[in-house]
Amino acid sequence: MASAAPAEKVQFFITRSIFLKGLSLVYLLAFVSLWVQVDGLIGSRGILPVQDLLQAGKQQLGPERYWLAPTLCWFNSSDWFLHFLCGGGIFLSMLLMIGVVPPAALFLLWVFYLSLVTVGREFMSFQWDILLLETGLLAVFLAPWTLKPRWVPRSQLPVVVLWLFRWLLFRLLFSSGVIKLISGDPNWRGLTALTFHYETQPLPNPLSWFIHQAPLWFHKASCLGVFSVEMFVPLLFFAPRRWRLAACAVSIAFQMLIIATGNYCFFNLLTILLCLLLVDDEAWRKAGKFLFKKQADGAHAAIESDIKKSRWPAWVLVPFAGFIFLTSFTWMAALFRVPSEWLRPAVGLINAAAPFRSVNSYGLFATMTTSRPEIIVEGSSDGVTWLPYEFRYKPGDLKKSPSFVAPYQPRLDWQMWFAALGGYSDNPWFVQFCVRLLEGSQPVLALLKSNPFPDQPPKYVRAWVYDYRFASAAVRRTEGNWWGRSNKRVYCPALSLRSRNFAD
Repeated sequence: MASAAPAEKVQFFITRSIFLKGLSLVYLLAFVSLWVQVDGLIGSRGILPVQDLLQAGKQQLGPERYWLAPTLCWFNSSDWFLHFLCGGGIFLSMLLMIGVVPPAALFLLWVFYLSLVTVGREFMSFQWDILLLETGLLAVFLAPWTLKPRWVPRSQLPVVVLWLFRWLLFRLLFSSGVIKLISGDPNWRGLTALTFHYETQPLPNPLSWFIHQAPLWFHKASCLGVFSVEMFVPLLFFAPRRWRLAACAVSIAFQMLIIATGNYCFFNLLTILLCLLLVDDEAWRKAGKFLFKKQADGAHAAIESDIKKSRWPAWVLVPFAGFIFLTSFTWMAALFRVPSEWLRPAVGLINAAAPFRSVNSYGLFATMTTSRPEIIVEGSSDGVTWLPYEFRYKPGDLKKSPSFVAPYQPRLDWQMWFAALGGYSDNPWFVQFCVRLLEGSQPVLALLKSNPFPDQPPKYVRAWVYDYRFASAAVRRTEGNWWGRSNKRVYCPALSLRSRNFAD
């Protein structure tokens, strides 16, 4: 047993290389996806301008703003600087892809993405955004110190960081399973949640419609499968090698099924990358990755000469790992409703780490939405004739097919799904969106599929909400509709720029 730990230390060179190159791709997708939307979302003529947020922050937070809202935008909040952050993120992703000073590239990627998430507000508030930040920060300490590109860097990786990644993957999946049960949602407890999920998820794809037509027994069996993968399989992440590899395979298959039946940005790709850190180099070779063997063997032979100058010192790793584990363990304990007085000593750590969004709690679909309210926005030039704005991806036209969107994320379309679950008064950003339509803001209009007022902006904007549902197979076959809708009601009364008030 004494030789087991050293053996594991030298068996993850290929895994680390694949993981870091995959992470560079995820960062690339994230920055590209945001770059094409950033002007309309948070630019100077966007829905939630960064400049407005930072001006309010200066007045309300004072000097503490740099810690409470960490972003490089404090130094420049112009549109070109937002483009610089997105373009710089793409450039850094490419450096990471080819292996140029990976720790420095990863740290700057984390800083750039954190800067955008901090000022993105509702449009950058998704669990995959914070998961990317947490993964990116840990990866800084996993990456080898190399100045020039090399497919399999010849330096040891810190085992403590490898275990922090396994702990992150465990928290991500296990918390998602536990929260479904402790939420008390009768649909999860009754195994009927998936009879609603494919229809009511934020952005279904065409396969979602087909899976939704499956019989009840299939959905109940699938629900049992979800609980098994999220609550029992993660326990094997810490098991001996054979069980760990089996858990990896099952978890990746689960993520592939989610990719096939929904649009969740880069979330599932990032989760798959975390799963790959369960695989050692010997498993890659046995799976037929013989092309890596020579490089991996060379790396093994060179460890003795490289390890002293390449690995992170213990005085850096130990405090960092201790902070990450204690803070994340506190989040897990809170999930299990451990008495708050027991957690009080760690509350300060959580509060200190919170602004950096890099040690987080997770839990997807705690309760299942059983209906699909959908907002339809309309404009009018005379208050009599109203024309709808068509969004690129969210449901609207009953004949419009759901789309395969991921790994791109249309962030406005996503937020419209959340807005429909409440009222416009609960979503101030929606009112700002309407104002931008009345102003004819080109960056905002570019986020939409079509503009029914190409010559001049409308004088009035209003919104209805309908209950949408997937069309039945018979309707789909005879009428060509993907959707049906009913129960029309007012979501937002008419708004005009002249009064800036809601009118009847």
